[in-house]
Amino acid sequence: QLQASGGGLVQAGGSLRLSCAASGRTFVNYAVAWFRRAPGKEREFLATVSGSGSSTYYVGSVKGRFTISRDNAKNMVYLQMNNLKPEDTAIYYCAADRLYNIGPYTYWGQGTLVTVSS
Repeated sequence: QLQASGGGLVQAGGSLRLSCAASGRTFVNYAVAWFRRAPGKEREFLATVSGSGSSTYYVGSVKGRFTISRDNAKNMVYLQMNNLKPEDTAIYYCAADRLYNIGPYTYWGQGTLVTVSS
């Protein structure tokens, strides 16, 4: 089970850190990814981190601004978002799967809303 949190309202250029809390004893066996769905748009893959945390991958639109990380001791995955832009406004979701890839993902959390004002 996954629970995303940390969304909110931020001004353009600001930062937010999203958190994804996972339950289960085998968390280290799962890659975790962040996706988002902007109003009127399809769901978009953003970033993924391997089970060990040693590998990460980002979509081009967020590379250099967003950082994904995980703390397996706490069963947590984070998405640090810097230099936010109004076009980053979306509902953000975390997802987990045994495969380290860009999708599809098997397990999903509920979303957390991020609103970036201009």
